[in-house]
Amino acid sequence: MSSKKTLGKIKGFSIQFLPYSEIKDLSSNERLKKILGIVLGNVILVLQGRLKDEEEGRLIGDTMAMIDHIKGFKGIELAVINGGESSGFFGRFKTNFANMIAGGDLGAITVIGPATVVKEIKRNPKKIELLLNK
Repeated sequence: MSSKKTLGKIKGFSIQFLPYSEIKDLSSNERLKKILGIVLGNVILVLQGRLKDEEEGRLIGDTMAMIDHIKGFKGIELAVINGGESSGFFGRFKTNFANMIAGGDLGAITVIGPATVVKEIKRNPKKIELLLNK
């Protein structure tokens, strides 16, 4: 019996929105496991907020390690777009205080998709453009 898992040949895909409230109380390991579980199902995940830098790094590292162990898995594409910057001292203070209480940057959106579905994610400060594989 082979230890390699197989991702089925799925012709379609779906997009799922995940509010930050669903992952904010999870540990880093549980958070990454939930995200990987979604993305491995050929789902493009739109996450409210952003992961911590170390979680983003681990997510990328974990998916790179999975490439050799799951047949048909080619990794992920990930992009973060930040919301508009608050102007002035009080605007920045309010945003930073809200993010501190929430435990993450809720003014951002993170898009994570399987590389078998997402060919490339182009981003600029105000938009994300998904280029999909045929």
